[in-house]
Amino acid sequence: MLATLTLFLGLPLALATEPQSCAPLVPITFDNTTIPQILGQWFYIAGASRYPPHLAELRAVTFAAFSFSPGSHEDELNCTEIIRMNETCVVKNSTIQVFQQNSTMAHVENGVVSMARLIQSDKDLLILNHINIDFPSLSLSARTPNVSKEHMEEFKAHLQCLGFTEDEVFHTSIEHACPLPGGEDNADPQLG
Repeated sequence: MLATLTLFLGLPLALATEPQSCAPLVPITFDNTTIPQILGQWFYIAGASRYPPHLAELRAVTFAAFSFSPGSHEDELNCTEIIRMNETCVVKNSTIQVFQQNSTMAHVENGVVSMARLIQSDKDLLILNHINIDFPSLSLSARTPNVSKEHMEEFKAHLQCLGFTEDEVFHTSIEHACPLPGGEDNADPQLG
C-alpha cells in the first residue's frame, strides 16, 4: 500500500520533471509548387551553429536580409544577400542549387559547399537545418524583420532539442539594417 501511495503521489512530480519531447525536424519536400513559395525577400532573424567558421560569421552579423529569385535553370535560385558585418554593409550575389530528389539546397562560397534542408513551419518562416557538417546548425528567417513570440518559441524548442543554449543563439536586429535594393528601404539610409 505504501509503495502504491508513493507511486501515486510521486508520479505527477516525475512527469513534471520529464524533459520535453523533441519533435523531429521534418523537411519540406521540394516540388514545382513549393519552390515558388520561397521566392522573394527574407530577413535573417537568428541562428546557432557549432561549426567554427559559421560561429565567427554569426558573431559579426548584426543584420541580414536576402531574396530568392528564379535562376537561369529550373534547379537554381538566384540569391542576393545584404549583410551588415560589424559596421560594414556587404551585398553578395550567388546561386543556390535546389535538389528536388532529396529536398536539399546547396550554396558554394569560397570553395565551401553548404547544404541545408528547409524545415516545415509557418509559410512566412524559413527554418534551415544545415546538414553537411558534423556540427548542428539551424537558422531562422522570416518575411518580416520581426517574428511572433510563438514563432520564436518554436525555433528555440528546435534549438534546445539540438542541444543549444540561449547563449549560443545569435540574433540580428532591424536597428542595424542596410538599405535594401529595389527601393524597399526598410533601413535608415544613414546606416548604409
